[in-house]
Amino acid sequence: MGSGSITLQLGEETITYCESIILVPAAAISEHGYIRTISANAGAHAKHEFHALAQMAYFQFQDGELEIGTLQGPLLITLRGEAEALVDGLALYRDLEGRFHVLMHAGQDARKLIEAAYRFCTRWVRLDI
Repeated sequence: MGSGSITLQLGEETITYCESIILVPAAAISEHGYIRTISANAGAHAKHEFHALAQMAYFQFQDGELEIGTLQGPLLITLRGEAEALVDGLALYRDLEGRFHVLMHAGQDARKLIEAAYRFCTRWVRLDI
């Protein structure tokens, strides 16, 4: 994939590439400052993409339609040579083909993590209005 995309790996295995991702570690349930948003495109629309991702997860979860993939081990996120790992919590992203995905470590509280992401992104967008 091009250098302008985010690589997601489990161990040495690349699972996919994406343009935007929201990382919600378990600590974000009590302190939203831990939530990280990463985008391969630094355009002004990126925050709206994050809000859309969080909103989709929130409403699909509320309606019982959200499919959550299980993570076994740390998720490694790499963009332009910089990497970070999500060792617990939830990741929301859209792959390069536009499909929406949610991955979560086993034993986490999906409702609280999704609500934390939704609140964080909603407040972020409202601050700019």
